[in-house]
Amino acid sequence: MNSSVVHFDNACEARDMCALLAGLTEKIEMDSALSVTVRDMKICLEGEEPVREEICRFLEDLRIARNQTALDPRAVAYAYDEFRRGEKKIFSKLSSIRIDVSPKKPSIFPRTLGQQIYLNTIIGNSITFGIGPAGTGKTYLAMAMAVSALIKGDVSRIILTRPAIEAGESLGFLPGDIQQKISPYLRPLYDALHDMLPPENIESDIEKGIIEVAPLAYMRGRTLNHAFVILDEAQNTTPQQMLMFLTRMGFDSRCAITGDLTQIDLPDRKSSGLLEARHLLGNIDDLRFVELTERDVVRHPLVQKVIEAYRKKRCNRHAGEKKAQDEI
Repeated sequence: MNSSVVHFDNACEARDMCALLAGLTEKIEMDSALSVTVRDMKICLEGEEPVREEICRFLEDLRIARNQTALDPRAVAYAYDEFRRGEKKIFSKLSSIRIDVSPKKPSIFPRTLGQQIYLNTIIGNSITFGIGPAGTGKTYLAMAMAVSALIKGDVSRIILTRPAIEAGESLGFLPGDIQQKISPYLRPLYDALHDMLPPENIESDIEKGIIEVAPLAYMRGRTLNHAFVILDEAQNTTPQQMLMFLTRMGFDSRCAITGDLTQIDLPDRKSSGLLEARHLLGNIDDLRFVELTERDVVRHPLVQKVIEAYRKKRCNRHAGEKKAQDEI
């Protein structure tokens, strides 16, 4: 039987490759009818030549990519699935964008092709809408781009905002001053910041006004120049709020608007400002929409399956409603 070999340069590389391929070698064997053996500083592939050589190239690309981008077994499994769908040079695409956020924090890379498109869109446009389900990195990646732009001096401040809408339950009257009252709504934005900047930098920048975290209502009447502005949970804006926010943008500013259209908490779901914006603004230069899907989810693999199950339920419901209307 014909065979191919991928050699490792040293024991460290062998250890890292074995960790990244944990659980994947069995899947490769099942998908391609190959025999995959990892031992003695190499991976041996035995089987039919066309598929064997393709898998060999995938593993060689992985071996090179581990030094160029942040990888874990989940990211490698995603890359393998895309490779099986016909994507070429998947690791090169994922490592083409590197976001440096702080000398004390690791660089951030896209984990999926959808995320890579999203980041490229933010780089190339003044206003980017990132729409997709939970766990696709919409807000996190926008935050990384904002922090990187601030560090490089492309902007002089970061403004983070979201509508103060409760997610399906009433929190009642919260104690404390205004900052304490709005803190629960803005917690996800603070969490992303703490992943990218040392705590002392965050506190100092907030005190100086370099980083501002505020509810959407505080944006009215302002003009935001030389700023990177992120509007999170945009599906819960009204059309009037979305218009108000979009007209705040000033010179030398960049804006990322993120939302999940399956999690609208407004009393009237059809009144979402994000839905209206997607309908009205699709053909404007320097403004783009990026749609992320369950394939871009980078949380626990079960999250992907949960999202897919609910998506199928919505599709079936909409199909049933359409059939009922046609029969009337």
